[in-house]
Amino acid sequence: MLDDFLTRAALAGLGLVLATGALGSFVVWRRMAYFGDSTAHAAILGVALSFVFSLPIYLGTLAVAVAMALIVAQLTARGQSMDTVLGVLAHSALALGLVGVSFVPSLRVGLEAFLFGDILAVTRADLAWIWAGATAVLGLLIWRWQRLVTASVNEELAMAAGIDPARERLILSLALAVVVAIAIRIVGALLISAMLIVPAAAARGFSATPEQMAGSATLIGAISVLGGLWASLWLDTPAGPSIVAISAAIYAVTLVVCRK
Repeated sequence: MLDDFLTRAALAGLGLVLATGALGSFVVWRRMAYFGDSTAHAAILGVALSFVFSLPIYLGTLAVAVAMALIVAQLTARGQSMDTVLGVLAHSALALGLVGVSFVPSLRVGLEAFLFGDILAVTRADLAWIWAGATAVLGLLIWRWQRLVTASVNEELAMAAGIDPARERLILSLALAVVVAIAIRIVGALLISAMLIVPAAAARGFSATPEQMAGSATLIGAISVLGGLWASLWLDTPAGPSIVAISAAIYAVTLVVCRK
């Protein structure tokens, strides 16, 4: 079954939404969209480093994404504006990554795959990385669920309950770093945030509880993956953007149907 490239693509996409459904809900609740975008842009530096040092792509992107999350946490704890820190780090890492790419001719040719994704080219090894990373993120979110929800709803209430909001924010940042690392081969650096935000935003309109929103976002993400792959196959369109387009179409429908 895994010899079929379309089957591998579907399994890769479903593995990704296993993590993005719940994590995307927190991104929407905590308004972390810019953080996700910045981490995704910085991941290009990880891709360049992976080629330069002959490392697996996932390790290079994960290392850069985690480093960015830790640096942002340190600088914001010192009183720096998060928007400013994210802007400086994201654009600096992206610039360094593009400079690094210029020294790797083979990467320059295939850079588009890392910007927009190439889900149809995933291998069995990619599937192992994707499902391992997604399962780890989902397990982390389930373990910290109540603390994360409380800290997202009201930080003062969280502190009164003995919960450290900064720690929970760091946990979300690290989880986001892992998702960026595993998603870059599927939807690319420019579309990762869309897979996190759009399904969660669509689910928000008809969800009554945090758990329902996370589950609905996962379901919408799965429908988007399968629908996007079908559209890509029959319309001969890029797979990654097609997945995001289906997700955006579902969001548009929920705006009309679920007016709140």
